Amino acid sequence: MTAHDPETDGVPPAVPLDASGLRLVLGAHPEGVVALAAVVDGALEGIAVSTFTPVSLEPALVSVCVAHTSATWPRLRTAAGLGVSVLAEDQAQLARRLAAPGQDRFVGTSVTVGASGAVLIDDACAWFDCVVENEITAGDHLIAVLAVLEAHHRPDVRPLVFHRSSFARLA
Repeated sequence: MTAHDPETDGVPPAVPLDASGLRLVLGAHPEGVVALAAVVDGALEGIAVSTFTPVSLEPALVSVCVAHTSATWPRLRTAAGLGVSVLAEDQAQLARRLAAPGQDRFVGTSVTVGASGAVLIDDACAWFDCVVENEITAGDHLIAVLAVLEAHHRPDVRPLVFHRSSFARLA
């Protein structure tokens, strides 16, 4: 085993382990973008999330990470049902609206509301009707584990990708 030498092995120097350094390196990992949405107190509530992960097939579980600073998650977590929509490549504007505070996030967006109150974004490439199973505090985020009650997909629709702090499409 040899020691790591950035000068000779082609690995660049390490970045500072602060928020901007980590954001830069983590941005090298492309991720899909999902919308979490529900009807809460008679109104549509939703946020965009790029940290969506399958957790288990048996039972069917997925997870999302939400910043502790989110003003929307505390309302969403109280909903009887929570919709997770994997956004399609042409839904970047919607993703931006869902990520921005203080505006009508669903303006011009067609949605389907399930019996549980889960809101599914029409024209997305996949949908999960879920309920909150568990929440785990992890640093400056919380990991929400969601039990999947129903799932649908459109194999002919490509997903929206978040890479290096911007939206991209698959080639």
